[in-house]
Amino acid sequence: EVDPSLQALESRQEEILKRLYELKSAVDGLSKMIQTPDADLDVTNIIQSDDCSPLTTNGADLDLMLGKDYGALKDIVINANPSLPPLSLLVLHSLLCERYKILSAVHTHSSVKSVPENLLKCFGEQTKKQPRHEYQLGFTLIWKDVPKPQMKFSIQTMCPIEGEGNIARFLFSLFGQKYNAVTSTLIDSWVDTAIFQLKEGSSKERGAVLRSMNAALGKTAWLVGNELSVADVVAWCALQQTGSANAAPANVQKWMKSCENLAPFSSVMKLLQ
Repeated sequence: EVDPSLQALESRQEEILKRLYELKSAVDGLSKMIQTPDADLDVTNIIQSDDCSPLTTNGADLDLMLGKDYGALKDIVINANPSLPPLSLLVLHSLLCERYKILSAVHTHSSVKSVPENLLKCFGEQTKKQPRHEYQLGFTLIWKDVPKPQMKFSIQTMCPIEGEGNIARFLFSLFGQKYNAVTSTLIDSWVDTAIFQLKEGSSKERGAVLRSMNAALGKTAWLVGNELSVADVVAWCALQQTGSANAAPANVQKWMKSCENLAPFSSVMKLLQ
């Protein structure tokens, strides 16, 4: 018969070996994390080498990006709550108007009792009416009682887009900008940070984001690289809506002035006054 004390000793040894194996696996995992080169990778050079055309050029082709539909006007319809206007979408509308012929319209849904006059005229007055087919893009904003902005597009197979950040990404893609993987990831990261931490987060989270922005803007003129991106638009608008603009550090203040020197931002500034 096997000695019970010997069995207990073997069981104890197996348990010790099992724990040692688990500990070794954990240490190996931590070692890989520490030695991963991109953990502390300075991507500034990669971003700055990204070949990106200025937004003022007219090279983008809407038919190529959105699909040609027998020459019909393509319509973007956005539902948004007037109690929290999606400022970034208004800035992007103004930027798109500098590039394309856009048929703009603002309506009020029956779910909303009243909308301030400045929001009803947020696209300004369209003094020159042209036949519908002469426009390249229809942009309709409907003030509606919705929890978050929603966008519908005329392509039948396309699902509705929800959330200010996601809609902003789509609208900015209409400029035809091409980025490498690193730049695209950083832009997406800043957009999410602006929406979920700067705009919707706590005061502690906003403070941390402002410090990160200040550090990034100490290296480049814009949040990602040397060209305006959707990250700048969404972050600037989030600062305006949270009232954090006045408390922003030096580099952020300088960047904000650069944004406000652009006509689309200044038009939204007038809307806020």
